[in-house]
Amino acid sequence: MLTVRLEKLGLKPDDWVLDLGCGEGRHVHGLYMLGGLNVVGVDLSEPGLQKGREGLSLVPAPETPGSTHFLKGNALQLPFADDTFDAIICSEVLEHIFPYNDVLSEIRRILKPEGQLCVSVPRAGPERLCWKLAPPPNGYAYEPGGHIRIFDETELKISVMREAFRFKGKHYAHGLHSPYWWLKCLYWGREKDPWIVRAYHSLLVWDLMKRPWLTRALEAILNPFIGKSVVIYFGPTEDERI
Repeated sequence: MLTVRLEKLGLKPDDWVLDLGCGEGRHVHGLYMLGGLNVVGVDLSEPGLQKGREGLSLVPAPETPGSTHFLKGNALQLPFADDTFDAIICSEVLEHIFPYNDVLSEIRRILKPEGQLCVSVPRAGPERLCWKLAPPPNGYAYEPGGHIRIFDETELKISVMREAFRFKGKHYAHGLHSPYWWLKCLYWGREKDPWIVRAYHSLLVWDLMKRPWLTRALEAILNPFIGKSVVIYFGPTEDERI
């Protein structure tokens, strides 16, 4: 399940691409399957990184080989030289970090001047409803490692553009997932999820594995209205490509 539309990054053979906060490697795997790229996934979670490494054997190998690496690292102090990467993905990460502007500065440092950036965060509307349905002190926003802020879309765009980026476009993603999380939050804290939450989760797993046209079409309709994530693309200020 990819959040980012990889084709929008304008990648070329032998490009170096970083997935910052890669988790279990879903975007790393997607980039690997494109072939011919040097892909690096960085995350704080060693178990997540290990699952990412193991997952490489489960996805189709590309015709053109590249390189793929999973590294443990902190987004606030990345172990890379200036101007290392041609493109960076930072998907569903910034909502977990207090000094997120410091992460953006670190991204700017390690991204080449002509590099491309994609940032995604939970969309404000669906996220606010999750916070209301599972309020403090033990609710949705108070899980260890959980979301510590709700991003205003315009505010996030401005924060990124202050680092000498140009806004290129956006879209919304995972419209089928918002109702699941609303149900999950409605029954938050129960030892066992009720049947409706379990049934919806089974639907999402089925959709992920089978990708039937019906749920794909339904999600395309839902995304502009209740897409769980907002996905924003940036390029260098002098870059006129869309």
